[in-house]
Amino acid sequence: MKRRHFLGLAGLTGIVGALPGISFGFPRLDLEASPELEKLELSKEEWRERLSDEAYNVLRDHGTEPAFSSSLDKESGEGEYRCAGCDLLLFTSEMKYDSGTGWPSFFEHVEGHMLTELDFKLVWPRTEYHCARCGGHQGHVFEDGPDPTGLRWCNNGVALRFVPA
Repeated sequence: MKRRHFLGLAGLTGIVGALPGISFGFPRLDLEASPELEKLELSKEEWRERLSDEAYNVLRDHGTEPAFSSSLDKESGEGEYRCAGCDLLLFTSEMKYDSGTGWPSFFEHVEGHMLTELDFKLVWPRTEYHCARCGGHQGHVFEDGPDPTGLRWCNNGVALRFVPA
């Protein structure tokens, strides 16, 4: 990255952080982990043993799976959606809806089981969310979801494990 691009990005970061009343099209969420959650910390080698290459790319390297590549996008059965890295419950089938984006989408999450941070990978800020237990990247949250929250938790299917009811 060239120095002027880095400085421009740093300036944008400062501006966005200094304007808490403006959303810039992404939700400003400051989530906290449930106090009873114990962090799961593994070495790179342990994560590589535990996860497929695709899951490792998303969960540990903040990758994104191709749209419409996950069978969980069209999953409509009753059950739970758990973190593929540590099995923490993140969503239930009652929270899921078809956003038409090609990724499993939810309008709500299990409180205390997600953490968020700003992501500037595409220059324009987005709200990234990850598992509160293992820190595994799940996806991004947007303000174009249905009622009652108006949020779309856009998740990588490979970062989830569906457990039928």
